[in-house]
Amino acid sequence: MRTVIVVGASLAGLYAARELRAQGFDGRLVLIGDEPHAPYDRPPLSKGFLTGDMDQGQLALSDEEETAELAAEWILGTRARALDVRGRTVVLDDGRTLTGDGVVIATGASARRLPGPPLAGVHTLRTLDDARELRAELTRGPRRVVVIGGGFIGAETASSCVALGHDVTVVEAAPLPLVAQLGPEMASVCAGLHARGGAGLLTGVGVAALCGASRHVPPGAGSAGGSRSVRGAAATGDTVTAVELSDGRLLPADVVVVGIGATPNTGWLAGSPLAVDDGVLCDDGCVTALPQVVAVGDVARVGGTRAEHWTSATEQPRVAVRNLLAGRTVESVCPLPYFWSDQYGSRVQFAGRRGEGDTVRIVEGSPEGVGEGGGNGFLAAYEHGGRTTAVLAVDRARPFMKARRALAAERAAERAAELAAV
Repeated sequence: MRTVIVVGASLAGLYAARELRAQGFDGRLVLIGDEPHAPYDRPPLSKGFLTGDMDQGQLALSDEEETAELAAEWILGTRARALDVRGRTVVLDDGRTLTGDGVVIATGASARRLPGPPLAGVHTLRTLDDARELRAELTRGPRRVVVIGGGFIGAETASSCVALGHDVTVVEAAPLPLVAQLGPEMASVCAGLHARGGAGLLTGVGVAALCGASRHVPPGAGSAGGSRSVRGAAATGDTVTAVELSDGRLLPADVVVVGIGATPNTGWLAGSPLAVDDGVLCDDGCVTALPQVVAVGDVARVGGTRAEHWTSATEQPRVAVRNLLAGRTVESVCPLPYFWSDQYGSRVQFAGRRGEGDTVRIVEGSPEGVGEGGGNGFLAAYEHGGRTTAVLAVDRARPFMKARRALAAERAAERAAELAAV
């Protein structure tokens, strides 16, 4: 291979570039990113960056020395528009084409949005620019904030808004936040973090519409009248004033944050031979149906599963690059799913895969009083048929990491036994 193109210059793309150099690729390396920023860490956007405890410099994933060592060509602020039928020529939105001997697809995902025209005061939180806009609005005095979606981004954003002194309500369509990931018993415990943290929580109800009112902003007045232009909304356009729920209730709102998940960025692959179904379809080694094309991170559906987690974006590139350089699948990804979330001063950590019918056993500590300080917390194990399937901890980081390592070792042994039996 003389040229490898990495499409996507965020976490997974950067890790793929690092692995290419670490595994001996010394040819031309090109990274394409649709954002104008160098690779940065996304998890702090809803936490320390939003509250002002971190600045942009602290988000950087690499420094000048490492960037120089990568010896890569960076094309930032430019989107990939298409992948040609042969699969190794990338067409950019400015008309340029780049041809390589190998391609790594790492285009990530984009935040889902609610239907309807844009309203000032309505935000998503996925990119650095998103976080900048939201942070600027939250520093303009007390706000009534409605967070739509009680998942990790929604919960962390609500927590940050409470810390900044805003009146916060979280709206979750499911019976409990995180119930799909944690199951009803543990999800109810984590739901209590909102109440103890000072945020309102409405569950089992959807959003029917966002309500807006026209507020004139005189030229040069900036934030006059309490509104501003956001995401292309005209200065004389509508500003959000309330959230209408599916049961008819109205929640007054000055700021709305939409945290209802993300969609993999696969639109640019339309017309290519790649199979796409909620992500780029890959085998267990991140290898696609096209020769010398692999996919990693949020955009990749590896072995039938797409995982939007930091650990997936950092662990998949090693295997994907090895298979890319080998020209075939010689190694499979066998990670243990892991995620964490910081909410209202508590850290929630989860590893493994919970299944329907799993039972939950408290290994140590107690769910009582979680989030109230004083060293409370617990470690729980999900079990099925005498086998541990997942572990969950709130404010028990050290015991959790020990349990996570043990679970990972079990899964690795099971995988080795499966391979030996083939």
